[in-house]
Amino acid sequence: MTATAEPKPPASTGAVEVRNLRIELVRDGTDVVDGIVIDVVAGEVLGLVGESGSGKTTVGMALMGYCRPGGQVVGGDVLIDGHDVRKMALGELRRLRGGTVAYIPQDPGTALNPALRIGRQLSEMLEAHKGSSSEQERDARVREALEEVALPPADDFLKRYPHQLSGGQQQRVAIAMAFACRPHVIVCDEPTTGLDVTTQARVLQTIRELCQNHQVAALYVSHDLAVVAELADKVAVMYAGRIVERGPRNVMFSRPRHPYTRRLLRAVPDLEGKRPIEGIPGHAPLPGHRPQGCFFEPRCLHAVARCRESFPEAVQYEPGHWVCCYRADDTPQDGPVLAQGRAPAPASSGEVVLAAEHLDARYIKRQTLFDVNVAVARNECLALVGESGSGKTTLARCISGLHHDYTGAVKLGETELARAARQRSAEARQRIQYIFQNPYASLNPRRTIGQTIARQLALFDPGAKRDRDQRVEQCLERVALSARAADRYPDQLSGGERQRVAIARALAAEPWVLVCDEITSALDVSVQAAIVELLAELRKQTGLSILFITHNLALIRTIADRVSVMTEGRIVETGAISDVFEAPKADYTRQLLANTPTIEAALSRNGHSR
Repeated sequence: MTATAEPKPPASTGAVEVRNLRIELVRDGTDVVDGIVIDVVAGEVLGLVGESGSGKTTVGMALMGYCRPGGQVVGGDVLIDGHDVRKMALGELRRLRGGTVAYIPQDPGTALNPALRIGRQLSEMLEAHKGSSSEQERDARVREALEEVALPPADDFLKRYPHQLSGGQQQRVAIAMAFACRPHVIVCDEPTTGLDVTTQARVLQTIRELCQNHQVAALYVSHDLAVVAELADKVAVMYAGRIVERGPRNVMFSRPRHPYTRRLLRAVPDLEGKRPIEGIPGHAPLPGHRPQGCFFEPRCLHAVARCRESFPEAVQYEPGHWVCCYRADDTPQDGPVLAQGRAPAPASSGEVVLAAEHLDARYIKRQTLFDVNVAVARNECLALVGESGSGKTTLARCISGLHHDYTGAVKLGETELARAARQRSAEARQRIQYIFQNPYASLNPRRTIGQTIARQLALFDPGAKRDRDQRVEQCLERVALSARAADRYPDQLSGGERQRVAIARALAAEPWVLVCDEITSALDVSVQAAIVELLAELRKQTGLSILFITHNLALIRTIADRVSVMTEGRIVETGAISDVFEAPKADYTRQLLANTPTIEAALSRNGHSR
């Protein structure tokens, strides 16, 4: 099809219209996002995807008239139902937020007020935006809103505080608050990040049904392309503050033209295990450090001289499919969008290096583990999967000596370990290293990266003072970080870089076993792919054993040799990845697999419906 330059957009009757939005930093006029064009009509979901720092949340907040501290909107239009948000007075904006445009946050645990009961928080939302209604009408609407998100409208539930709910229940309360006032537009900012697949499926179904039933236009911000394929009608891909490609969902996932979109798709894990995942080398440039020309050019395998001269204009290739790329005509002939073939896994020796035998664990009076048995062989990756609250992290903490209220045995080789880490020998603590889910919380913000790794070296190799700087540099290089990162603090690194530092710190002890607790749950698919590639390479180089805890079943198909499935504190199924995924024995395993979103399944299921 002949490409045509993007015309000036005509006036639209859609619920959301963003035209050439530009947001700058106040201090120096550096653009954060620029040239943003978005349309979302009533009852439609637009998925906004891209790596961290691409500007997705900045665009989403602009729909509510918000701008992060230090930023300002300097150009473009943001229209909600035809009304320009930029021209609204403060009082009008307050009525807009929550009433006309609602927001679902990524972390409901911090968005909900811990000091107020659930019923009171829902009622306050209605009082603020539906003040003319009576108390009886508000109470009826609160209960109706809870029923809409599959939560009980009973008095005892309304009287609970947020900490008395599970993560999935908290997220559904946040959704109920967002939909309580029947908004016209809703901004969903990574609302399923960190949720297990079963809870995620319920949350996605809730959002989908509410948008369709009440004709709400939704902007769904996410880095999980499988979720976006399941939920969205249209997709826009952001990179370094620009939308580089946008179009109908099926076109974007089956016939993308921008090299960045295609590389993102190659980084998505495959539940069927037919292809490896591929990370994207390099990093997205930050505001003020973006190159002249196409911002993706330094990471692009198809770049030519023209790509370094000027940023490409948006060009339409199919109805509604716009691409900013000089090589858009060439990339579809670059081979399949999704990578083919699976990389061979390192062979396990069969020698058991770590075992948990007949573990029963408690938190005060509540028993959380029931006769759990797991074993990890040398050079093996054992995945531990299950819903939130199934006992995965409790088991990992028992193994690491961080939770000691248990009976049974944890063995390193043939040696039974003491229950508490401080009671174990230095060698035992060295051999088992724990990598936490949130690297920002587990790294000391007052220490440089070099100091953090040097402390680990000092703990387990106190005689290596003279060459410690060199050892730190080697540890960073092992996880593909520059030696210059040693002088930086954690807040100066991206999420993926912080997680690499956490891995480098663990490897500095030269462990036998890495316990990885949801270490990729909040990472972009490209960074996640790079971390998985790194762990696979480390297994080849060092014979490392890994206990990989996750709720992402598609990811473990790529990285693990065997899988143990947990629910309600019990192991219900263990076996080779291919056996468990292709012929699961337990009903719970089948349920997890059915609830796991995949791009292929979403396109096959909804290919003719959207």
